[in-house]
Amino acid sequence: MPKRFRLTRRFNVAMTEDGFRRLKRFAADAGLDEGEALSFVFENFDSIADEDNLTSRLRLFNSELDARKR
Repeated sequence: MPKRFRLTRRFNVAMTEDGFRRLKRFAADAGLDEGEALSFVFENFDSIADEDNLTSRLRLFNSELDARKR
């Protein structure tokens, strides 16, 4: 029997404009709302993220973060 899908946690989140546009596009393409899309990504994170690519992307993002905050 499938798990019942309940959105039990709500939290404020700050996102970049680029990140939010990408989330909205992903959600629309998948036929989900933004909260459902985020739940899908994080519930399936290990199977959809390439660990090597994630590490290099995260390193790049962190190196640019201070400049992007200004």
